[in-house]
Amino acid sequence: MDINEVVIVGAGAMGCLFAAKLAECGASVTLVDVDRGRLDSLGRDGITLRDDEGERTVPVRALTAAQVEGPADLVMLFTKSMHSEAAAASVGHLARPGVTALTLQNGIGNAEALAKTFAPASILMGVTDFPADLEGPTRIASHGKGHVRLGGHVPQAQAAAPPVAELFNRSGLETDVDPQVQAAVWEKVAFNAALNAMATVTGLTVGGMDAPPGRRIAGAIVGEVVAVAAAHGIELDRAPIDAKVDFAMKNHRGHKASMLQDRLAGRPTEIETINGAVARFGEARGVATPVTATLADLVRLLEISDGRRT
Repeated sequence: MDINEVVIVGAGAMGCLFAAKLAECGASVTLVDVDRGRLDSLGRDGITLRDDEGERTVPVRALTAAQVEGPADLVMLFTKSMHSEAAAASVGHLARPGVTALTLQNGIGNAEALAKTFAPASILMGVTDFPADLEGPTRIASHGKGHVRLGGHVPQAQAAAPPVAELFNRSGLETDVDPQVQAAVWEKVAFNAALNAMATVTGLTVGGMDAPPGRRIAGAIVGEVVAVAAAHGIELDRAPIDAKVDFAMKNHRGHKASMLQDRLAGRPTEIETINGAVARFGEARGVATPVTATLADLVRLLEISDGRRT
Protein backbone atom coordinates (compact mmCIF):
# COMPACT_ATOMS: atom_id res chain seq x y z
CA MET A 1 0.00 0.00 0.00
CA ASP A 2 1.37 3.40 -0.98
CA ILE A 3 1.07 6.16 1.60
CA ASN A 4 0.77 9.68 0.26
CA GLU A 5 -1.86 11.56 2.24
CA VAL A 6 -0.62 12.12 5.80
CA VAL A 7 -2.47 13.94 8.58
CA ILE A 8 -0.44 14.83 11.68
CA VAL A 9 -2.43 15.85 14.76
CA GLY A 10 -0.32 18.06 17.01
CA ALA A 11 1.87 20.85 15.67
CA GLY A 12 4.51 20.76 18.37
CA ALA A 13 8.20 20.18 17.76
CA MET A 14 7.89 16.49 16.84
CA GLY A 15 4.77 16.96 14.74
CA CYS A 16 6.42 19.75 12.77
CA LEU A 17 9.67 17.80 12.34
CA PHE A 18 7.87 14.78 10.88
CA ALA A 19 5.62 17.01 8.78
CA ALA A 20 8.60 18.80 7.25
CA LYS A 21 10.58 15.61 6.57
CA LEU A 22 7.63 13.78 5.04
CA ALA A 23 6.60 16.78 2.91
CA GLU A 24 10.17 17.14 1.67
CA CYS A 25 10.05 13.65 0.19
CA GLY A 26 6.82 14.33 -1.65
CA ALA A 27 4.09 13.25 0.74
CA SER A 28 0.99 15.43 0.98
CA VAL A 29 1.01 16.54 4.63
CA THR A 30 -1.65 18.30 6.67
CA LEU A 31 -0.86 19.55 10.17
CA VAL A 32 -3.80 19.69 12.59
CA ASP A 33 -3.86 21.72 15.80
CA VAL A 34 -6.20 23.76 18.00
CA ASP A 35 -3.98 26.88 18.02
CA ARG A 36 -5.42 28.94 15.17
CA GLY A 37 -2.64 31.51 15.38
CA ARG A 38 0.05 28.89 14.83
CA LEU A 39 -1.99 27.24 12.11
CA ASP A 40 -2.24 30.56 10.28
CA SER A 41 1.53 31.06 10.57
CA LEU A 42 2.35 27.52 9.45
CA GLY A 43 -0.05 27.66 6.52
CA ARG A 44 1.31 31.00 5.39
CA ASP A 45 5.03 30.56 6.09
CA GLY A 46 5.55 26.79 6.07
CA ILE A 47 7.97 25.03 8.44
CA THR A 48 11.56 26.25 8.57
CA LEU A 49 13.68 23.23 9.45
CA ARG A 50 17.28 23.63 10.62
CA ASP A 51 19.20 20.37 10.86
CA ASP A 52 22.58 18.88 9.98
CA GLU A 53 21.80 19.35 6.27
CA GLY A 54 21.24 23.09 6.65
CA GLU A 55 18.18 25.30 6.78
CA ARG A 56 15.19 25.30 4.43
CA THR A 57 11.48 26.08 4.47
CA VAL A 58 8.92 23.40 3.62
CA PRO A 59 5.31 24.30 2.77
CA VAL A 60 2.54 22.31 4.50
CA ARG A 61 -1.20 22.59 4.94
CA ALA A 62 -2.25 23.60 8.46
CA LEU A 63 -5.89 23.20 9.44
CA THR A 64 -8.20 22.57 12.36
CA ALA A 65 -9.55 19.03 12.66
CA ALA A 66 -12.98 20.10 11.44
CA GLN A 67 -11.44 21.57 8.28
CA VAL A 68 -9.70 18.33 7.27
CA GLU A 69 -11.91 16.53 4.78
CA GLY A 70 -9.61 13.70 3.83
CA PRO A 71 -9.04 11.19 2.49
CA ALA A 72 -6.02 10.15 4.53
CA ASP A 73 -3.69 7.17 4.23
CA LEU A 74 -1.92 7.78 7.55
CA VAL A 75 -3.06 9.66 10.66
CA MET A 76 -0.30 10.39 13.19
CA LEU A 77 -0.89 11.49 16.77
CA PHE A 78 1.74 13.85 18.19
CA THR A 79 -0.21 15.68 20.89
CA LYS A 80 0.67 15.46 24.57
CA SER A 81 -0.60 12.13 25.84
CA MET A 82 -3.29 13.61 28.10
CA HIS A 83 -4.98 14.91 24.93
CA SER A 84 -4.77 11.66 22.93
CA GLU A 85 -8.37 10.54 23.23
CA ALA A 86 -9.80 13.96 22.33
CA ALA A 87 -7.30 14.41 19.51
CA ALA A 88 -8.16 11.04 17.97
CA ALA A 89 -11.87 11.77 18.25
CA SER A 90 -11.41 15.13 16.54
CA VAL A 91 -10.29 13.36 13.35
CA GLY A 92 -12.66 10.45 13.73
CA HIS A 93 -14.23 11.28 10.37
CA LEU A 94 -10.98 10.08 8.78
CA ALA A 95 -11.26 6.60 10.37
CA ARG A 96 -12.20 4.72 7.23
CA PRO A 97 -11.12 1.31 5.88
CA GLY A 98 -7.55 1.42 4.62
CA VAL A 99 -6.48 4.27 6.94
CA THR A 100 -3.55 3.57 9.29
CA ALA A 101 -3.27 5.40 12.62
CA LEU A 102 0.08 5.76 14.40
CA THR A 103 1.18 7.02 17.80
CA LEU A 104 4.83 7.73 18.61
CA GLN A 105 3.92 9.64 21.77
CA ASN A 106 5.45 9.23 25.20
CA GLY A 107 3.76 7.08 27.81
CA ILE A 108 1.35 4.19 28.09
CA GLY A 109 -2.21 4.21 26.81
CA ASN A 110 -1.97 6.24 23.61
CA ALA A 111 -2.73 3.30 21.31
CA GLU A 112 -5.68 2.41 23.51
CA ALA A 113 -6.91 6.00 23.20
CA LEU A 114 -6.65 5.74 19.41
CA ALA A 115 -8.58 2.47 19.52
CA LYS A 116 -11.64 4.31 20.82
CA THR A 117 -11.90 5.94 17.39
CA PHE A 118 -9.86 3.82 14.94
CA ALA A 119 -10.08 0.06 14.40
CA PRO A 120 -7.42 -1.73 16.51
CA ALA A 121 -6.22 -3.65 13.44
CA SER A 122 -5.35 -0.32 11.80
CA ILE A 123 -3.31 1.08 14.71
CA LEU A 124 0.47 1.19 14.90
CA MET A 125 2.46 2.26 17.93
CA GLY A 126 6.10 2.94 18.54
CA VAL A 127 8.82 5.17 19.88
CA THR A 128 11.21 7.74 18.48
CA ASP A 129 14.23 9.55 19.83
CA PHE A 130 14.64 12.10 17.06
CA PRO A 131 15.68 15.43 18.57
CA ALA A 132 13.36 18.35 17.88
CA ASP A 133 13.12 21.81 19.43
CA LEU A 134 10.74 24.65 18.60
CA GLU A 135 12.62 27.86 17.93
CA GLY A 136 9.52 29.86 17.09
CA PRO A 137 5.98 29.34 15.79
CA THR A 138 7.24 27.96 12.48
CA ARG A 139 10.90 27.10 13.15
CA ILE A 140 12.23 23.67 14.17
CA ALA A 141 15.79 22.63 15.02
CA SER A 142 16.87 18.99 14.87
CA HIS A 143 20.55 18.06 15.18
CA GLY A 144 22.03 14.60 15.56
CA LYS A 145 20.68 11.18 14.78
CA GLY A 146 17.37 9.60 15.68
CA HIS A 147 15.44 6.43 15.12
CA VAL A 148 11.87 5.12 14.98
CA ARG A 149 10.68 1.68 16.08
CA LEU A 150 7.09 0.83 15.21
CA GLY A 151 4.77 -2.13 15.05
CA GLY A 152 1.18 -3.24 15.43
CA HIS A 153 -0.91 -2.35 18.47
CA VAL A 154 -2.44 -5.79 17.96
CA PRO A 155 -0.97 -8.63 15.85
CA GLN A 156 -3.46 -8.00 13.02
CA ALA A 157 -2.06 -4.48 12.60
CA GLN A 158 1.52 -5.63 11.97
CA ALA A 159 0.95 -5.80 8.21
CA ALA A 160 0.36 -2.03 8.16
CA ALA A 161 3.84 -1.31 9.53
CA PRO A 162 6.14 -1.92 6.49
CA PRO A 163 4.56 0.74 4.21
CA VAL A 164 4.85 3.35 6.97
CA ALA A 165 8.46 2.37 7.66
CA GLU A 166 9.23 2.60 3.93
CA LEU A 167 7.80 6.14 3.79
CA PHE A 168 9.74 7.23 6.87
CA ASN A 169 13.01 5.76 5.64
CA ARG A 170 12.53 7.44 2.27
CA SER A 171 12.09 10.71 4.19
CA GLY A 172 15.35 10.32 6.10
CA LEU A 173 13.59 9.20 9.29
CA GLU A 174 15.45 5.97 10.04
CA THR A 175 12.80 3.38 10.96
CA ASP A 176 12.61 -0.31 11.82
CA VAL A 177 9.54 -2.50 12.05
CA ASP A 178 9.66 -4.06 15.51
CA PRO A 179 7.53 -7.14 16.30
CA GLN A 180 8.25 -6.48 19.99
CA VAL A 181 7.11 -2.87 19.88
CA GLN A 182 5.28 -3.16 23.22
CA ALA A 183 8.66 -3.74 24.88
CA ALA A 184 10.11 -0.72 23.08
CA VAL A 185 7.30 1.47 24.43
CA TRP A 186 7.80 0.21 27.98
CA GLU A 187 11.58 0.68 27.74
CA LYS A 188 11.04 4.34 26.89
CA VAL A 189 8.50 4.66 29.69
CA ALA A 190 11.10 3.29 32.12
CA PHE A 191 13.66 5.86 30.97
CA ASN A 192 11.18 8.74 31.15
CA ALA A 193 9.75 7.62 34.49
CA ALA A 194 13.25 7.45 35.96
CA LEU A 195 14.18 11.02 35.06
CA ASN A 196 11.15 13.17 34.23
CA ALA A 197 9.24 13.13 37.50
CA MET A 198 12.40 13.54 39.60
CA ALA A 199 13.44 16.52 37.49
CA THR A 200 9.98 18.06 37.81
CA VAL A 201 9.93 17.70 41.60
CA THR A 202 13.49 18.95 42.14
CA GLY A 203 13.78 21.48 39.31
CA LEU A 204 17.17 19.98 38.44
CA THR A 205 18.67 19.42 35.01
CA VAL A 206 19.60 15.87 34.04
CA GLY A 207 23.18 16.51 35.15
CA GLY A 208 21.93 17.85 38.47
CA MET A 209 20.46 14.43 39.24
CA ASP A 210 23.82 12.74 38.61
CA ALA A 211 24.60 12.11 42.28
CA PRO A 212 24.15 9.05 44.50
CA PRO A 213 20.63 10.02 45.68
CA GLY A 214 19.48 10.73 42.13
CA ARG A 215 20.95 7.52 40.81
CA ARG A 216 19.33 5.51 43.61
CA ILE A 217 15.92 6.99 42.79
CA ALA A 218 16.34 6.46 39.04
CA GLY A 219 17.53 2.88 39.57
CA ALA A 220 14.62 2.06 41.85
CA ILE A 221 12.13 3.38 39.30
CA VAL A 222 13.68 1.41 36.43
CA GLY A 223 13.45 -1.74 38.55
CA GLU A 224 9.79 -1.09 39.35
CA VAL A 225 8.88 -0.49 35.70
CA VAL A 226 10.67 -3.69 34.62
CA ALA A 227 8.75 -5.64 37.28
CA VAL A 228 5.38 -4.15 36.28
CA ALA A 229 6.02 -4.86 32.60
CA ALA A 230 6.94 -8.47 33.41
CA ALA A 231 3.70 -8.87 35.35
CA HIS A 232 1.87 -7.88 32.17
CA GLY A 233 3.81 -10.36 30.04
CA ILE A 234 6.31 -7.88 28.60
CA GLU A 235 9.91 -8.87 29.26
CA LEU A 236 12.37 -5.97 29.32
CA ASP A 237 16.16 -6.11 29.27
CA ARG A 238 17.08 -3.78 32.10
CA ALA A 239 20.73 -3.26 31.13
CA PRO A 240 20.09 -1.02 28.06
CA ILE A 241 17.65 1.12 30.07
CA ASP A 242 20.20 1.64 32.84
CA ALA A 243 22.80 2.45 30.18
CA LYS A 244 20.54 5.10 28.62
CA VAL A 245 19.92 6.72 32.01
CA ASP A 246 23.67 6.71 32.70
CA PHE A 247 24.44 8.17 29.26
CA ALA A 248 21.88 10.94 29.72
CA MET A 249 23.25 11.90 33.13
CA LYS A 250 26.80 12.05 31.81
CA ASN A 251 26.20 13.59 28.37
CA HIS A 252 22.98 15.63 28.56
CA ARG A 253 23.85 17.41 31.76
CA GLY A 254 22.31 20.76 30.87
CA HIS A 255 19.08 19.31 29.49
CA LYS A 256 15.78 20.04 31.24
CA ALA A 257 13.45 17.04 31.09
CA SER A 258 10.31 17.60 29.04
CA MET A 259 8.02 17.22 32.06
CA LEU A 260 9.96 19.92 33.91
CA GLN A 261 9.75 22.13 30.83
CA ASP A 262 5.97 21.65 30.79
CA ARG A 263 5.66 22.67 34.42
CA LEU A 264 7.88 25.72 34.02
CA ALA A 265 5.80 26.77 31.00
CA GLY A 266 2.55 26.41 32.93
CA ARG A 267 1.38 23.37 30.96
CA PRO A 268 -0.14 20.15 32.37
CA THR A 269 2.39 17.33 32.59
CA GLU A 270 2.22 13.79 31.21
CA ILE A 271 2.59 12.28 34.68
CA GLU A 272 -0.56 10.15 34.34
CA THR A 273 0.71 8.28 31.27
CA ILE A 274 4.23 7.79 32.62
CA ASN A 275 4.77 7.33 36.39
CA GLY A 276 1.05 7.39 37.13
CA ALA A 277 0.33 4.71 34.53
CA VAL A 278 3.14 2.48 35.80
CA ALA A 279 1.74 2.71 39.34
CA ARG A 280 -1.79 1.86 38.13
CA PHE A 281 -0.56 -1.07 36.03
CA GLY A 282 1.44 -2.30 39.00
CA GLU A 283 -1.51 -2.08 41.35
CA ALA A 284 -3.62 -4.05 38.87
CA ARG A 285 -1.18 -6.99 39.09
CA GLY A 286 -0.15 -6.65 42.72
CA VAL A 287 3.32 -5.24 41.97
CA ALA A 288 4.50 -2.61 44.44
CA THR A 289 5.82 0.64 42.94
CA PRO A 290 6.56 2.79 46.01
CA VAL A 291 9.14 5.10 44.43
CA THR A 292 7.34 5.54 41.11
CA ALA A 293 3.99 6.12 42.82
CA THR A 294 5.42 8.59 45.33
CA LEU A 295 7.02 10.71 42.62
CA ALA A 296 3.73 10.65 40.69
CA ASP A 297 1.96 11.98 43.77
CA LEU A 298 4.58 14.68 44.28
CA VAL A 299 4.10 15.90 40.71
CA ARG A 300 0.32 15.86 41.27
CA LEU A 301 0.82 18.00 44.38
CA LEU A 302 2.83 20.50 42.35
CA GLU A 303 0.08 20.63 39.75
CA ILE A 304 -2.49 21.26 42.48
CA SER A 305 -0.36 24.08 43.87
CA ASP A 306 -0.04 25.51 40.38
CA GLY A 307 -3.83 25.43 39.94
CA ARG A 308 -3.69 22.91 37.09
CA ARG A 309 -5.31 20.07 39.03
CA THR A 310 -8.05 19.81 41.65
